[in-house]
Amino acid sequence: MVTTTLIIVILAFSVYAFYDRSLMNKYLFHPYSISRFNEHYRFLTHAFIHGDTLHLFLNVFSLWMFGYQVEERDFVDLFTDKFGEEQAFKFAKLAYIGLFTGGIYAASITEYYRNRNNSSYSSLGASGAIEAIIFSFIIINPFQTLYLFILPMPAWLLGILFLGVSYYLSKRKTGDPETDRVGHEAHFWGAIFGVVYTLALKPALLPAFIHTFIRN
Repeated sequence: MVTTTLIIVILAFSVYAFYDRSLMNKYLFHPYSISRFNEHYRFLTHAFIHGDTLHLFLNVFSLWMFGYQVEERDFVDLFTDKFGEEQAFKFAKLAYIGLFTGGIYAASITEYYRNRNNSSYSSLGASGAIEAIIFSFIIINPFQTLYLFILPMPAWLLGILFLGVSYYLSKRKTGDPETDRVGHEAHFWGAIFGVVYTLALKPALLPAFIHTFIRN
């Protein structure tokens, strides 16, 4: 299972980095080092380390909640009609890896160009990739009930609220690393990537959603 592997690697690498700050500094997302020293590996490695236990718990919990569903059911269903169940299972694994990996890059690219000459900027964590998975789930299951704290709502509505809040907060950033500790822009672009990527895999999802939405 890809999700299980990701959880194990994220947990192991993050916990190890908690006790070895030099390793954390070497692998976190640092656009200045990528631009000046060609340390392109940082685009990927920063997703497997986290700043503290709460950050790690929230991301791993979210991956556990949505990752298995997308990997083992939703993506398999996307390919079953075209390739049959056995082949669909294989394509689903590859597509899921592409979703997670692409989400990392999508969540990082704007911050890279904005901060490639800023030696003081850095970030870390798998939030962008996990938002890609969550929003893939949402576009496949738009009317599934999700909860905002204790308030139930359809997945599509929660998705819109999340995108709106993330976009708004990203525009209000002050640039102070002490107050801007949440990567709202990374969340936003990771989520957008998840939607676009999933629709590219199965474009029929969009008209099906529109039809169901109008009918309801």
